[in-house]
Amino acid sequence: MNYRMIFKSLGSVLCVEAACMVPSLLISFIYWQGDTVAFLVSIILLTFLGLGLCSIKPVTSDIYARDGFAIVALGWLLVSIFGALPFLISGAIPSVMDALFESASAFSTTGASILREVEGLPKGILFWRSSAHWMGGMGVLILIIAVLPSVKANTFYIMKAETPGPVPEKFVPKVGQTAKILYIIYIAMTVMEVIFLLAGGMSLYDSLIHAFGTASTGGFSNRNASIGAYNSIYIDAVITIFMLLFGVNFTVYYALLKFNVKSILQDEELKFYIGTVIVATILIVLNTYGTIFQTIGEAIRYSSFQVSSIITTTGFSTADFALWPIFSQCILVFLMFLGASAGSTGGGLKCLRIILLFKIIKREIMKIIHPRSVQTVKINGRVVDEEILSGVMAYFFAYIAIFASATIVVSLDNKDMISTATAVASCLSNIGPGLGAVGPTGNYADFSDISKAVLSLCMIIGRLEIYPILLLFTPTFWKRVNI
Repeated sequence: MNYRMIFKSLGSVLCVEAACMVPSLLISFIYWQGDTVAFLVSIILLTFLGLGLCSIKPVTSDIYARDGFAIVALGWLLVSIFGALPFLISGAIPSVMDALFESASAFSTTGASILREVEGLPKGILFWRSSAHWMGGMGVLILIIAVLPSVKANTFYIMKAETPGPVPEKFVPKVGQTAKILYIIYIAMTVMEVIFLLAGGMSLYDSLIHAFGTASTGGFSNRNASIGAYNSIYIDAVITIFMLLFGVNFTVYYALLKFNVKSILQDEELKFYIGTVIVATILIVLNTYGTIFQTIGEAIRYSSFQVSSIITTTGFSTADFALWPIFSQCILVFLMFLGASAGSTGGGLKCLRIILLFKIIKREIMKIIHPRSVQTVKINGRVVDEEILSGVMAYFFAYIAIFASATIVVSLDNKDMISTATAVASCLSNIGPGLGAVGPTGNYADFSDISKAVLSLCMIIGRLEIYPILLLFTPTFWKRVNI
């Protein structure tokens, strides 16, 4: 392994994190609510450590597969740890474990919180929570690839380790150009949402907070009642649409820019994603109309918002869906595991994996019926490699195994089964709210430090697609072997 290059890259990560704290520092200067010193100290410390690591001179700048996974896994752990500094130093979150939980939730775009009341916190701190969301949405390492031309050799391995989904794609031959295209699309869509929210009467500060939360599919809000605090049909509609847009694979937008409409219309994952949203919304509307909501308009408004919020793993809320009928709650729990499209900012298992799993099951059934036939699995008309299919099955098993293991540990807190299971599912799928004690009106404050540590790890594991973090705990991963 190229240890020197790993440490040098981690130095770049810390420097980028320091730079990303500057807007929050400026916000703290404007509102002057006692959090300025916290950001100054954090920025100075991050810059000092970052530049120190960046000064390391590697023998070669080559980054191979193991190096890429190590950089991504360690990088995300470091940004989460150092991202907790403003919370701790300002006193907004005095507990170390609580601060780490909030920071991990922010960067992993989960949106789970230990805060019982957010509206009384300094605006700089709230802005940092949401801007950390935005950084984590597209990826901290992808940002570095986009802005630092010195990071050049084999950086596809970094992008592969950080990009959500089973098949990361390069739009153009150079990885750096691909990263720039991703961020240009990401920034443009974020700016568009800010403009639409401003048109709906939101302040610039609130518009930025909620655009960051939507773009990253993170869900942190500066209001205790989340989006429901605005009680605006227009704002609900804007955020619903943008949540769905950010849950789409970004390769679709690149195809759209290239006027490649045919590939978009043939995209099986896009059809599955949109179809699932429509079916889930209709079912919940039918289940809640006349019981929870008295008009069909209300049922459509709140059902479509929550379906969009859960399937994209954003976690915003406009209603307490924990009070909805069990049928509706079951649909939302299914969407928690399903997640958004591969290559989007959303979490969960991803629609593409679910499609492939169904096709694998269909192939096995056909093999039993026609044992001598040759059965292949195709996506968008192209045959999927067996290596990818085996990877999807292994990922699904790993996901379920981690979910089960984490649920057993968190159950030691002796909370009810619904709260325990959905808390783990919500953190592993990067959603935020679950059901029971962790529902839209609840939080994670009452969990023990051990449970918070496990849930924090689940957030990062879910964001990084499991393997980068698991590799850190594999002894042979760190041994020097021939590449």
